[in-house]
Amino acid sequence: MPRRNKISLIGAGNIGGELAALVARRELGDVVLFDIPEKQGLAQGKALDLEQNGAVLGHDAKITGSSNWDDVAGSDVVIITAGVPRKPGMSRDDLLSINLKIIRNVAENLKAKAPNAFVIVISNPLDAMVYELKKVTGFAREKVVGMAGVLDAARFQLFLAREAGVAVKDVRAMVLGGHGDTMVPVTSYCTIYGVPVSQFIAADKLAAIVERTRGGGGEIVKLMGTSAYYAPASAAIVMAESFLKDQKRVVPAAAYLDGEYGYKDLYIGVPVVIGAGGVEKVINIQLTPEEKAMLEKSAGAVRELIEASKKL
Repeated sequence: MPRRNKISLIGAGNIGGELAALVARRELGDVVLFDIPEKQGLAQGKALDLEQNGAVLGHDAKITGSSNWDDVAGSDVVIITAGVPRKPGMSRDDLLSINLKIIRNVAENLKAKAPNAFVIVISNPLDAMVYELKKVTGFAREKVVGMAGVLDAARFQLFLAREAGVAVKDVRAMVLGGHGDTMVPVTSYCTIYGVPVSQFIAADKLAAIVERTRGGGGEIVKLMGTSAYYAPASAAIVMAESFLKDQKRVVPAAAYLDGEYGYKDLYIGVPVVIGAGGVEKVINIQLTPEEKAMLEKSAGAVRELIEASKKL
C-alpha cells in the first residue's frame, strides 16, 4: 500500500493553521503541525479542530499537533513559518535578530530529522532566513527555497487586474528581487492573456501599482495589526504541490543563485521550475538596463541582511 506524503509545518500560528487546512482540503498528505512546547496545546487544538473539519467536508488527512521533533522525521515537505510576525511600524529587517535564532534551531533539527525534505521558508526577513537555513543544514540548493515571489506576484496580479478591469486569472505578473521594499515588479514581463499590460494601463497608473505591490505586506500589517496569512499559505501550497506532484510549475521564488543573473551565494527572487527534483531550473530572463539596476539595488539590500546575520 503506498504511503501518504508527510508535510510538516513548523509554526502553528495563523499561516501554519491555514497551511494545514489547505493541505487537508487538497489531500496532499498527512500533516504535522509543529510548535514549541509552550504552544503545544495550540498546535494540538488546531489539529483536532481541522480533523473534525475534515469530517464535515469529507477529506481524510491525518493532522498531528506536536512539539516533538521526532514527529517531523521523514517529512517529504517542510514549510517553515516559525518566528515573530511583523507588527505595525516594524520592518522585516527589525525581525532579523529575533528570528535568526529561531531559524537556526529549526535548521539543526531538520538536518537531524528530515534530511531529504523539500523545504519552503516563509519566515521573515525571508531572504536572510532561507539563506541561513541552507547554510546551517547544508542541504542542496534544489531542496531549499523561499516563498516570496508567488505572493508578491499575486498581489501585483490582483492590482493590475482591478485597474485594467479584467479577470485576475488572465493576468500574468513577474516580480524579482528581495522580499521587501526593494522588490522588482517587472512590468515588461506582465501580460493580460498574452497582451502587454502597458496596452491596458497608463504609465503613471502602472508606476503607482508597482509601488503598492512593494508595500503590499506592510499595507496589510497596518490594516489588521499582523502579517497576512491566507495568501502566503496558498502561495506556499502552490510550490509544495508542484513538488509533490511533479507539476513543473514556473513560479517566482527565492532561489539560491550560483552565477545566474550575475550573482553567487545569494538567495533572491527569480523565476524557477519546481518539480519532483525541487528547484529544477532557474530561468534567466532578459532585463532592461533599468530593471537590472533595480535588481542590483534589491540584491544589495539582501546582501546587507546576510552580512548583518553573520554578526549575530
